[in-house]
Amino acid sequence: MKTGALAGALSLAAGAARAAGTLEGPIVQQAVDWNAIIIFVAFVAVTLGITYWAAGKTRTTKDFYAAGGGITGFQNGVAIAGDYMSAASFLGITALVYSFGYYGLIYSIGFLVGWPIIMFLMAEPLRNLGRFTLADVAAYRLQATPVRTFAAISTLVTVAFYLIAQMVGAGQLIELLFGLPYFWAVISVGILMIIYVTFGGMIATTWVQIIKAGLLLGGSTLMAGLVLAQFNFNFNSLLAKAIELHANHDKILLPGPQVANPINAFSLGIALMFGTAGLPHILMRFFTVSNAKEARKSVFWATTFIGYFYILTFILGFGAIILVLTNPEYHVGGDVTKPLLGGGNMPAIHLAHAVGGNLMKGFIAAVAFATILAVVSGLTLSGASAVSHDLYASVIRRGKVEEGSEVRVSRITTIILGIFAIILGFTFEKINVAFMVGLAFAVAASANFPVVLLSMLWKGLTTRGAVIGGFVGLISALVLTILSPGIWEAVLGYPKGSAWFPYVSPALFTMPLAFFCCWLFSVTDNSKTANEEREAFEAQFIRSQTGIGADTAVSH
Repeated sequence: MKTGALAGALSLAAGAARAAGTLEGPIVQQAVDWNAIIIFVAFVAVTLGITYWAAGKTRTTKDFYAAGGGITGFQNGVAIAGDYMSAASFLGITALVYSFGYYGLIYSIGFLVGWPIIMFLMAEPLRNLGRFTLADVAAYRLQATPVRTFAAISTLVTVAFYLIAQMVGAGQLIELLFGLPYFWAVISVGILMIIYVTFGGMIATTWVQIIKAGLLLGGSTLMAGLVLAQFNFNFNSLLAKAIELHANHDKILLPGPQVANPINAFSLGIALMFGTAGLPHILMRFFTVSNAKEARKSVFWATTFIGYFYILTFILGFGAIILVLTNPEYHVGGDVTKPLLGGGNMPAIHLAHAVGGNLMKGFIAAVAFATILAVVSGLTLSGASAVSHDLYASVIRRGKVEEGSEVRVSRITTIILGIFAIILGFTFEKINVAFMVGLAFAVAASANFPVVLLSMLWKGLTTRGAVIGGFVGLISALVLTILSPGIWEAVLGYPKGSAWFPYVSPALFTMPLAFFCCWLFSVTDNSKTANEEREAFEAQFIRSQTGIGADTAVSH
């Protein structure tokens, strides 16, 4: 198993803008791209205008956390797609196909297939039971203080590792393409993120995501169309030419050695699939719509746009093999045997230049950066809500808090998270961020997903089972990831083959362990409180299925 290559692949597909292992190339400073800067400044100006408009509409706690519940299913679906389609997925999956061929599609499928789980199991009851965060759902009939404390800690861990990946990715992308030093690139991302979330809340974040998703889908569609046009829109001709030019020829149609080990493949797949259903910044978007019907529409449209986007990245990857791989202009020193200018993540950017010149390259580069900026805003809002709503309002103040006070705490938390993200961006500039992104998905699959799912569907779950099971999943995912080759060898510097845990992702082991502990510590809990929690399940189940009693549901 080529651990470095797989770790790099995970980093690319899930959120890091810098590849690891075989995908990494030397960082070569590029000339200032004024097309990209002008387009980016225009995007920032428009989104800051949206933030100013949203600030005038953000008056209540519900406005700040859930956009007042006034987002339609279609709008929310586009926003979810915008939250999910990070620029690193765009750059990274294209780079994976460019380097390995069919192997890149495995990651596309892995991220996409988590959506049916959300649609059929979670979207409707989630909207009917919760208000602002995933902890609202788990704490519906369980004890609020321990459950919300766990949920907040798990959310912050997930968000922190995602933030690191996005901040480092944005800093490196701007450093390479815009000529802006890494120091100022990271600070600019952090400041804009703080402005979006602090003043505009979920309303601004939603519309920034919608605009960004439209730009990313439009740009990717145009690039894919220009690539296919060179082959009379015949994908078979495109594929045949890519096979001819690639060093591995027809082997690029095989899954590749990176997933030859079935345990690695299954564990990685489980993390990608079920981690999606436990990501706090994705799940909280279902509270922005008015009812469960709109929540289902959100998942439908999100799945449609995300699936379409990943198909485009596959076309772009093969197009890059043909138009970038053999073009000396895009390689160090003008030598096609040397790495790409800017490193292994740049095939999509170079392809944009190959099919559309400097203007297309500037547009795609600006969209890629704006995409990271929008994803960072969504992550920060979910982290701020975990602190202000779950910890401050529900645990510390036990629900006795004024709306203005809770929103104020959330805004203060946003500023702190922004500063924290900037510091992390500096700290981890030279470190492979693959393990952080993998850990985010592993934590979401091992801690958040079991607790939220069982709290909605299993009568027997008790507070003791949920908290112990959740923390077991969280801690085991952290520990096994640290002991895996991605950290133990690549980051901590121990000899190759010395990692205590030999697999890239721990989800295959930690997620079942979390489910087992939730079950074990629930069925052995015969306390009075546990029995009351079981008796309350029927009322919760009725509300989760009908919406009767939900704050915005219509009672029939």
